[in-house]
Amino acid sequence: MKDLYTLIMAGGSGTRFWPRSKTVKPKQYLNIFGDDSLLQDTIKRFATFSEEEKIYIVSSATQAKVLEEQTPMLPKNNLIYEPVGRNTLPCIGLAAMFAERENPDGIMVVSPSDHLIKNNSLFKDTVLAAAKIADEKDGIVTIGITPTYAATGYGYVQTADNITGTEKIKQFKVERFVEKPDEATATKYLQEGGFYWNSGLFVFKVSVFLKAVEEFAPELYSDLRKIQAEFGKDSYEQTLDTIYRAVESISVDYGIMEHAKNIYLVEGNFDWNDLGSWESVYLADEKKDENGNAGSGDTMFLDTKNSYVYAEDDNVVAVVGMEDVIVVKDGNTTLVCKRENAEDIKKIVEQLKADNKSQYL
Repeated sequence: MKDLYTLIMAGGSGTRFWPRSKTVKPKQYLNIFGDDSLLQDTIKRFATFSEEEKIYIVSSATQAKVLEEQTPMLPKNNLIYEPVGRNTLPCIGLAAMFAERENPDGIMVVSPSDHLIKNNSLFKDTVLAAAKIADEKDGIVTIGITPTYAATGYGYVQTADNITGTEKIKQFKVERFVEKPDEATATKYLQEGGFYWNSGLFVFKVSVFLKAVEEFAPELYSDLRKIQAEFGKDSYEQTLDTIYRAVESISVDYGIMEHAKNIYLVEGNFDWNDLGSWESVYLADEKKDENGNAGSGDTMFLDTKNSYVYAEDDNVVAVVGMEDVIVVKDGNTTLVCKRENAEDIKKIVEQLKADNKSQYL
């Protein structure tokens, strides 16, 4: 599609992937599966139908070195650095200001940098179907994942009218966005049908999105315009730093999607995993042994079942007589935890910060 822009959001800290995920090289820059990092996989996925010159990445200024090392294929001017993280709405709005200079009516696809997606051909068809709606209906389109269980870790999108009928990729008008539910509510959504997981993938015409920002987040819109006015000037960095630090931290879901009326959903039936923790890596690993163990590097399992181990180069990690554990050895840090406690790893990071042990972060 002509004038299709891609924004990859790569500023996250990936605290649930400690100890591999560190401040200077968070989760999205790690090669969890294969030789390429999650970010590089994401770039390659979009480069099959979006010109590399039109792929933008927004990341943290603290990640500039690793980002530039991993993206030699992209123009350096397409790497946008936030002085501080301010959630997804300011991030997307800033990138939209860059794309607007080239073509205000260009279509922008917004994607996280750290998701595992298979069926790339179906993914492409799904994104292009969303882009067609965004172009023809001046809508903001989200790609919804068909729920497979009563997940409480995702936001949900409730659909209304089916706008396509018989096409293989179903398309709907959106009724509402709903917050992460408790298990009983998630189970109800699954039973009722018509609810999708919020994938974090959005597609829109740049001008349509910026109009929504102006309507629903006018202060942010005004601040972004002030930043845009400094693009290409020596004063840009200072203006960005001063203004961006003061903007409200808000997600695009809360800031725009819960308020706008021109919202649509395209059903995403490609294999999708948001890789939110080491537990999700274990579940996504297709190379488990006969005892349900998986891992990466030089690992050994003895009388061990249903466990995940990562050993960095030149290290051997052996696990004996264990079940349902995660073990990750990285440099001078080692993690051992039950799989059911994988979400609590972020608490270790918080404790290390509180104890001023930044050398381990």
